Amino acid sequence: MNAAPTGAELRALADEANARLSDAPAAEIVAWARHSFGDDLVVASSMADTHLVHLAQAAAPGIDVLFLDTGYHFAETLGTRDAVAQAYQVNLLSITPLRTVAQQDADHGPRLHERDPDRCCALRKVEPLERGLKPYTAWINGMRREESATRADIRVVDYDAKREMVKISPLAAWTQDQVDSYIAEHAVLINPLFFDGYTSIGCEPCTRRPLPGEDPRAGRWAGLAKTECGLHT
Repeated sequence: MNAAPTGAELRALADEANARLSDAPAAEIVAWARHSFGDDLVVASSMADTHLVHLAQAAAPGIDVLFLDTGYHFAETLGTRDAVAQAYQVNLLSITPLRTVAQQDADHGPRLHERDPDRCCALRKVEPLERGLKPYTAWINGMRREESATRADIRVVDYDAKREMVKISPLAAWTQDQVDSYIAEHAVLINPLFFDGYTSIGCEPCTRRPLPGEDPRAGRWAGLAKTECGLHT
């Protein structure tokens, strides 16, 4: 059995791949990832949208898809997850926090998301993701540079030093027009909340529709300095 690659080896691999694939089509990037990592590759999806999952399963049928079931999702998001599991060629894995919402309320008091949203995200998103990613060497996410200023410099292939994994963002350079075109061309499953004015969808208590002129993620943790849940930091 081959030894697991070291962090230095994964960093070098990510740097080389990013230089070579920075302008490559998203499907080519996913195909490279599948060839490079095989079953040690996973897609992380919040089911806020499904175009990344559709693209990934087309390039790598049967790929593992990790969904964080935080206990606070909109019903529409859970319905989208269930539809994806039925319609797409993926192995969908739902992972839950260590405590239910009721148990968290008992331990930390109700509505922790209002009083300490960073702590709530750490308990209900970050920790479950860490567990979910443990078996893998590389993970694919759907971040795009135009979504917000905090994502403007993301690389197509990067080394995730915190998790000692390769992190792949095949849609990094996509614009919203490209997303919309892909969805229309491939009849991609759509979270119904997008038809109701939402442009970025997270947990229900911490998500609202953005106001005219706001960036697509402005409805997340509105009124707070918080802009990311911690999954990508």
